[in-house]
Amino acid sequence: MANLTRRRLFVGTVAALAAAAAERTAAQVLPDAERVAAARRLTAGALTIDMHSHEGRFIRADTVFEPVAEPMRAGGMAVACLAVVADSPTHRVFPDRRIHPTREPEPGELYAWSRAGFTRLLRLAQQQGLTIIGNTAQLRAAPGSGPAIVVAAEGADFLEGRVERLDEMRTQFGLRHLQLVHYRPNELGDIQTENPVRGGLTDFGVDVVRACNRLGVVVDVAHGTLDLVKRAAAATVRPLVLSHTSLTPMPGTHSRQISPDHARIVAATGGVIGIWPPSSIFASLDAMSENVARLADIVGTDHVGLGSDMRGLTTASVFPSYRELPAVAERLLARGFAEADVGKILGANYARVFTQTVG
Repeated sequence: MANLTRRRLFVGTVAALAAAAAERTAAQVLPDAERVAAARRLTAGALTIDMHSHEGRFIRADTVFEPVAEPMRAGGMAVACLAVVADSPTHRVFPDRRIHPTREPEPGELYAWSRAGFTRLLRLAQQQGLTIIGNTAQLRAAPGSGPAIVVAAEGADFLEGRVERLDEMRTQFGLRHLQLVHYRPNELGDIQTENPVRGGLTDFGVDVVRACNRLGVVVDVAHGTLDLVKRAAAATVRPLVLSHTSLTPMPGTHSRQISPDHARIVAATGGVIGIWPPSSIFASLDAMSENVARLADIVGTDHVGLGSDMRGLTTASVFPSYRELPAVAERLLARGFAEADVGKILGANYARVFTQTVG
């Protein structure tokens, strides 16, 4: 009944969304100097949040950490959801720059891999003085306490069919954000970039969504097929996020982009969709900001966020460093977004989902 009520309320917002889009289109764009000043206000001491990042190059065992705290401070990024990649040993980048699975994991392999990844992430945080966020009070304090991170996982492959491991990772490593699938169809469900084999979200995937709701872990449906997202939306009692994607009218086969209907399903849970910045899709920040505007026209500004996939893209990025966050804010303002709405997109929307989920 709660999900049905959410959907009825969401359907009733169509006229309001159209009016907001018209208002933004008709808005007088701020002069350059005023826009720069407004962008600085939005990124200086504000609760800005990147919904999906690998900044610091911690995701592989054979890499040296790179700066995270310094570029966050320089650009005004208060919080980054830093994601361990749970299925890395089982996929690779092919010559066409697309990623595909290459083998099935050995029993226990991805559990051990992910534990080692979480350990590296905590070491990175300790070395660079990054606060690890475990609750809403810590999230709200992040702008004043220095750069902070939400411990995340890209793929729940470490569970290996054992839902109790979710609480283990939450307790031992501070996991607060879980993306269900990544680049292999795992025990939870199907992925956008391969042919479906699980029928969407599996029964085990439903169990994991409900366990996340119970334990206070944000559920991320990025990389999941439309059928996976539909079933996750029906199963959850908390808002979903889809942390990094972009909008297109008709996604191609195996595309990581999503359709308007796909976005509406996530938004109808009260959730947030993060726009991400690969140069293979966007030629510039202007083009990326246009996609943000089109998504806001469809689902409303309360349901749009930023997911940079920093250091995780196989192509160049039009948002290559947190130092460029004020430029992102400027481009959104240039699109006619009000300052309050830009603040939502840059962090407040994800903060709402985190609050409703984690507490």
